[in-house]
Amino acid sequence: MKFLIVGAGEVGFHIARRLAMENKDVVIVDKDQEALRKVSDHTDVQTVQGWGSSPAVLESAGIKEAEIMLAVTDSDETNLVACLTADVISPTTKKLARVRNSEFDALHDIFRENAPHIDTIINPEVEVVKTIEQLITVSGATEVEDLAEGRLKLVGIRLENHSALVGQRLADLSLKTGGSNLLVAAIIRNEKMIVPRGDSRLMPNDLVYFISEKAGLAGALKSFGKPMRQVKRVLIVGGGRVGTRLAMRLENSDIKVKIIEADADRCSMLAEKTSKTIVLHGDGSDQELLSEENINEMDVVASLTNDEQTNILISLLAKRMGAAGTITKISKLNYIPLISTIGIEQVVSSRLSAINSILQHIRKGKVLSAISLKGEQAEVIEAVALETSELVGAPLRKVSMPKGSLVVGVLRGDEIIVPSGDTVIEKDDRVIIFAQRNTIPKIEKLLSVKLEFF
Repeated sequence: MKFLIVGAGEVGFHIARRLAMENKDVVIVDKDQEALRKVSDHTDVQTVQGWGSSPAVLESAGIKEAEIMLAVTDSDETNLVACLTADVISPTTKKLARVRNSEFDALHDIFRENAPHIDTIINPEVEVVKTIEQLITVSGATEVEDLAEGRLKLVGIRLENHSALVGQRLADLSLKTGGSNLLVAAIIRNEKMIVPRGDSRLMPNDLVYFISEKAGLAGALKSFGKPMRQVKRVLIVGGGRVGTRLAMRLENSDIKVKIIEADADRCSMLAEKTSKTIVLHGDGSDQELLSEENINEMDVVASLTNDEQTNILISLLAKRMGAAGTITKISKLNYIPLISTIGIEQVVSSRLSAINSILQHIRKGKVLSAISLKGEQAEVIEAVALETSELVGAPLRKVSMPKGSLVVGVLRGDEIIVPSGDTVIEKDDRVIIFAQRNTIPKIEKLLSVKLEFF
């Protein structure tokens, strides 16, 4: 399976590295030789220097042999032109474009339906705003993701010393959680991923990923010592595209929103686009301004400027001044595993959101969603079990799942099943699989449409 990636920035680099680790055939195109050198130094992929929207460059990179093309440069226009050009040269190649400008939102369907067309348009800023809304709703979680249209939640929780679950075996977890219908999918301990078993014990400072029904989430969080709280006041620092989208979304709820923006012209635009948001012109790291705006009464402070160092500083300052919670936007993905060491847990990234969206569309089989877990050590994949899969028709304890993978949820119509070894998967069930990175090629074989698999 050949992939052609246009753009060797953070998103392109991480997707190329991920695919190369899975022994995929990858070609990456960029006009910047230094960016390509970084890719070559860290991944085993082919590089081509040139403009990704150039027909000659695309042909030399092998667009006609590529099954999937990803246009993920920092320029929306380059990504769109690259995909449209590729569709003329190689109509059978599946094309995905990363487009961030909200002015293109209304045109997504037009691009998909007309020739030349683009199969999928991904707006990472829309996805990251959804992630922020989830984190605002589920206080205390480091990550929250929807599965099965929101009926199930994948939640990451940092286990604190005082939690009643410290030292508990996973096999006994239901006794300690009041029978909550949850299943621990993974544990990260000392930056290492652990695939849990019944005799695994939870330890202080573990990052625990669990799957829960939406209806039982509040009880599950309470068991972990993270009771849900009602959010009434949110302060957004940074009125860029993400901050603006978030403010406009939150205005539709009962949450009172304030936004601080350093650029006066941007403030005027924000005042026109929003209706109930209070727009403040100033420096979000100014302690005097934060004190005047009663930061100690804020349920959440979301630091969403375009400078990640500023975002980190503001979040630390907000916590020190009494804000109940903080959310920090980070651009460089290699920063994310380090942030928790300085006391910042709720981190979002437009680039990570883009990667998760892209993974959903490039995985083999009938994949509905794919979520990359912290450090890109694993994925949680939601897929449809097709009739010929070896997963179907036998108890899970008799299915040869790759070591390092686990079926963590099964959805059958309106029924949600937390699986055990005796669970039998049926045709058209939705199956949620946790898979460490090295097992993903084998999981993909299970999810592929073949005579012996689904």
